[in-house]
Amino acid sequence: MAKGSMMSVVKVAAGGMLAGMVVGAAGKAMIDKKPKMRKKANRAIHTVGQIIDTAQYMFK
Repeated sequence: MAKGSMMSVVKVAAGGMLAGMVVGAAGKAMIDKKPKMRKKANRAIHTVGQIIDTAQYMFK
């Protein structure tokens, strides 16, 4: 891998981490203000996990 392309990968990874931290901080602030949202978020995450499990089962 050339030096320039490696630097691009590092920049993209750093940008993604920064964006994730911003979204995480905003999400935490929202959940702290509205505890009911935490329950809904947990339910949504559980549902997405089930969908992924089902998709993996279908491709076996």
